[in-house]
Order: sequence, then structure tokens, then C-alpha cells
Amino acid sequence: MLATSWARSNFASACSAERVQMARRFNKGAFYRAARSAHAYLSAAAFLMLFFFAASGLLLNHPTWLSPSRDDASPTTVSIDLAVLEAALSSSDPEGELTAVLKSQTRIVGQLKDAEIDVYETVLRYTGVKGSTDVFVDVETGVAEIEISNANLTSIIHDLHRGKDAGAYWKLLIDVSASLIMALSCVGLILFFSLRFKLATSLRIMAASVCIFAGLFVFLTP
Repeated sequence: MLATSWARSNFASACSAERVQMARRFNKGAFYRAARSAHAYLSAAAFLMLFFFAASGLLLNHPTWLSPSRDDASPTTVSIDLAVLEAALSSSDPEGELTAVLKSQTRIVGQLKDAEIDVYETVLRYTGVKGSTDVFVDVETGVAEIEISNANLTSIIHDLHRGKDAGAYWKLLIDVSASLIMALSCVGLILFFSLRFKLATSLRIMAASVCIFAGLFVFLTP
């Protein structure tokens, strides 16, 4: 009987010591302080991007708030030396070579989207956030007609929000922005658990927002 009591006492002491050791290993206060610091730094890093994508999403949802018209510049023509034109078209990358020739003589807006190369006429199309360019090259005469359509503020904001024709660097910025915002949300969720007297209310609000989001999609979205 004494041995059993002694064993139970030792077991309780061991469990208590283990709990104390675990508490020492995990300092809740330090953890939440680190989370608050991380939340502050992430907020500072993501503020501009979060504001931009929120504002551009609002404008994307209301496209008539800003003028939808585009500014189409008058067509211009340039003459390409026939020998240079022939060398460009016969190269391994005719679209790239011809683009370089055109850019050395005139203004091109956008990146090369597609090209149609024919024995009589070559058509190059360029698209970008700032506008688009259509080029029609007469292969026999070397005359190129350039039509530039400059984007307005509405289309620029919309394309930047969606990453359409924005280039690799802007798409990378969107990836970084999304990662920062997701990290900010996760850290904010962790901080909920530091609100001892407001945790239940915070969790109810979060659950309600999830239900509203799901309900809108399931029942009110065509």
C-alpha cells in the first residue's frame, strides 16, 4: 500500500515537473509579442499593396465610375530599308528582329502578342497595360503603318489588378502581395487567441463572415 502511494506521488511529481518544463519551453507571452511584431511589420509591408488592390477591385466592380474611353493616336508610317527588312524576316526570330527594327525608328507600346508573317504583308500586334500597337508592314515596299491605342486610367487600373499584359515583374509583385496578405491574415488569426475576454466574440464574427461568404456564393451568385 505504501509502495503504491509512493509510486502515485512520484508520478504526480513527474507530471507536474514536466508541465513546468513545457511551460518554460513555450512562453505564451513572448509568442504573442512576436506575433504582434510580425503583424505590425507585415501591415507596414502590405499596406500600399493591400490598399491598391482593394481600391482597384472596387473600381473593377464599378467600371463606369471613371471614363472608359481610350485615346487612339493618329496612325504613323515609317520606311524600313528593304535589305534590313529581308534580313529580319529571314532570321530565326523574325518577330523579334522586326520588333527591334521598328523600335529603333518609332514608338511601340506594349509587348509582342502575336504576328502574322506573309510574303506580301506582315502584321504585328503588341499589347500592354499602357496601351496597344498594331503594325502593318508592306513587305514589297518596306512601308510600315503603326496604329497606337493609349490606355485610359480605368483600363490601366483594371489590367494592373488582374495582371493582364502586365509583364513578369508585376505578376511577381501580385504573388508577393498575395503572400503578404495571407500571412497577415494568419498572424491576425493567431492574435485572436491573445484576446482573452474578446476571443469568443471574435470567433463568432469570423464564423458569421464565413457563413455570409458561403451563403452569397451558394444562394445569391448566378
